[in-house]
Amino acid sequence: MSSDVDNLPLQAAVAAEPTRPHKARPWRSRRSFDMQRPTLAGLVGRYLLLVLLVVLSVGPFLWQLSTSLKSQDEDIYAFPPKLVPEHPTLHNYTDVARLVPVLDYAWHSLLIASATVVSQVVFATLAGYALGCLRFRGKRVVVALLLSTLLLPGEVTLTSQFLIIKNMGLANSLLGVYLPGVIGAVNVLLMMTACRAIPSDVLDAAIVDGASTWQRIRHVVWPNVRGMASVVGLFSFIGAWDDFLWPLIVLSDPAKYTLTVGMSFLHSTMGTDPRQVAAGTMIALIPIIVIFASMQRYFFKGVESGAVKG
Repeated sequence: MSSDVDNLPLQAAVAAEPTRPHKARPWRSRRSFDMQRPTLAGLVGRYLLLVLLVVLSVGPFLWQLSTSLKSQDEDIYAFPPKLVPEHPTLHNYTDVARLVPVLDYAWHSLLIASATVVSQVVFATLAGYALGCLRFRGKRVVVALLLSTLLLPGEVTLTSQFLIIKNMGLANSLLGVYLPGVIGAVNVLLMMTACRAIPSDVLDAAIVDGASTWQRIRHVVWPNVRGMASVVGLFSFIGAWDDFLWPLIVLSDPAKYTLTVGMSFLHSTMGTDPRQVAAGTMIALIPIIVIFASMQRYFFKGVESGAVKG
């Protein structure tokens, strides 16, 4: 009895001590899948998939580049194919430049593409701000009309566009080639989505501070949507530079051709020599590669930036 009485204070102290929750050890299995550390089979599969994508995407470009640099005494249809020319030469490029006014055609394409980028970015930003940040009657109808235009392929509206350009007296002119590409529904929807990501509290605070509409667009909206604007600008330039069907329909004077239309005639004038055709293709493709390589830092940085600025 005495021992039990002596242990009463100790038992009371143990009972009064708060119990700590038991932390279960995380269960780990040796066979558990870790995304950061894939298995050997998964790693091999990833690299095989990357190699396949590189071959499918870069392979045709390398083939055209190799063909354009090969001399006349080399067999371009040899199997297995040889990507490295035995006797590389630039004679094919000089032939193309001698027979086709490449600089004039490239200047026409550059004018149209640059004007398209400016108008697409400016008008798409303004329209995206109106549809994404403002409230007005008929807003849903406008968005529905923009979405409905995406359901129709561009070839369906070529006839109506050409009749409009012809009645305006702009047929066979670079301005007639440029006008249908002033603004695109896809770019408006992209900018509208970017403007919707801006918190309404930020715009309301700018209104309370007395900022006008242009000040809100310049100091609040533009810093937050310029990443998407870079996407719109880059895709607009590529689309205007690579456009072939619409300039071919509008232009009838060979002196006003764009680069893609002018290079297409190499298939008829030099159809028996695919080396010159490949050289013309590379001349039309190299500017796109240079622009994308120089702008890709801003392109991906702008797309990934999601913080609110201003």
